[in-house]
Amino acid sequence: MEKALTKGQSRKKTNRPIVLASIMLAMFLGAIEGTIISTAMPAIVGELGGFSLYGWVFSSYLLMNAVTVLIYGKLSDLFGRKPILLFGISVFLIGSILCGFAESMTMLIVFRFIQGLGAGAITPIATTIVGDMYTKEERATIQGYLSSVWGISAIAGPALGGILVEYVSWRFVFWLNIPLGILAIIGVGLFLHEHITKKRHRIDYVGSLLIMISVSCFMFVLVEGGTRWSWMSIESLSLVIVSVVAFLFFYFQEKKAEEPIMPFSIWKERPILIANLTSLTTGIMLIGISSFLPTFVQGVMEQSPIIAGFTLTTMSIGWPIASTFSGSLMLKFGYRKTSLLGGLALVLGSVFFITLTPNIGPIWAAVGSFIVGIGMGLTSTTFIVVIQSAVDWEQRGIATASNSFMRNFGNTIGAALLGGILNSQILRYFKEKGHDLNTNLTVDSINSLLNQDERNRLPDGLLQFLQDGLTYSLHIVYCVVLIIALISFVLILLLPRGKQA
Repeated sequence: MEKALTKGQSRKKTNRPIVLASIMLAMFLGAIEGTIISTAMPAIVGELGGFSLYGWVFSSYLLMNAVTVLIYGKLSDLFGRKPILLFGISVFLIGSILCGFAESMTMLIVFRFIQGLGAGAITPIATTIVGDMYTKEERATIQGYLSSVWGISAIAGPALGGILVEYVSWRFVFWLNIPLGILAIIGVGLFLHEHITKKRHRIDYVGSLLIMISVSCFMFVLVEGGTRWSWMSIESLSLVIVSVVAFLFFYFQEKKAEEPIMPFSIWKERPILIANLTSLTTGIMLIGISSFLPTFVQGVMEQSPIIAGFTLTTMSIGWPIASTFSGSLMLKFGYRKTSLLGGLALVLGSVFFITLTPNIGPIWAAVGSFIVGIGMGLTSTTFIVVIQSAVDWEQRGIATASNSFMRNFGNTIGAALLGGILNSQILRYFKEKGHDLNTNLTVDSINSLLNQDERNRLPDGLLQFLQDGLTYSLHIVYCVVLIIALISFVLILLLPRGKQA
């Protein structure tokens, strides 16, 4: 807000309470999308089929989110936050409407691309607006409110998802966004007032294209590697090479661009560097837990969608609780100790998931989710405050967006990598253990576990074999999640000491 005020913007012209409420509503749209669709995915697969494309439903959304967030962040620094946020919400709503009308898994994936294209603008720009409206002293508390939106969405998402799937239709999981999005557009459109200096800007189109190519190629390899393609196949290696070369060109392009889409100078600030790297790893963790836990609870434990949603809901309870207290913890102990406490919670919660068994019950999974939620709430809030305090108005949009990019990129990597691990381990299990079965099994054979009627028609031996295969494969996935949690904790240890927040 510092620059905006000096150029004639009056704080009185913006109704801060209404704008804050509208921003929280907009963030709720993006936040709830991850948890509510995780609960609905077993029902979607049961109706549309295509379990082998399971990961792509998440990856398509996260890919567009990840590759556009930097572009939106830079555009908001050039042209103001308001028009970029309104555009993002509008595109997100169009994608949501289309997703509800999907008739195949392929259609759903395409429409999720559209959703992700809009979602890339929502969280980083909304968070940046709050950084503009409030002082450094106020941000710790306000950012805690924003972080709690993720927790509230995790509470509402699984519960709403379970209810809609069980009593209405999974299609309303997407259509629920429409009235909420319209309210957010009205609040921001009418009550947020910006006065941006008009001048000619040179948008870094080349840099935008290069980063999109690099991230897209890398994600394709992660999704298809080990399943459709061998990790050392021509296809995989070619895409890796394209991804690396595109990123190198992107780096040199940003060094010479007049107004780079990603000014690498901000990464020289150690707190920003560590916060962004840790956001990458926690993003991988979050998608690994939220994407596949409902599949285990429904397919192996044979619980209802509502129970499956409950195991994720507890993460949302822990998240807002931690976010609410994170502001006062930062002011008292500093951002490093607050982040370390969150890192410990992430490790502890991950231990619960690697010890998860079919007979242990959903309560065990719910406790693990709650502890992970505590860790997410403490770390995410702390990182945003640290980053926004390290830069001025002209770079606050892109700095905030860089953190959102790393978290979203982590989600993208997590959905692709962990989805690929899950599929490859299922195939491995079928190949090594399925010699005595007189049937050809594929990854899509898991579909029958997620549809209650089909599951009830399975022979006992085949049912047990499929459930054992899914249990084994998800155990491997959650071992990887624990390793990522340990890496996150080590990164947090590298934060500089001090009590600045």
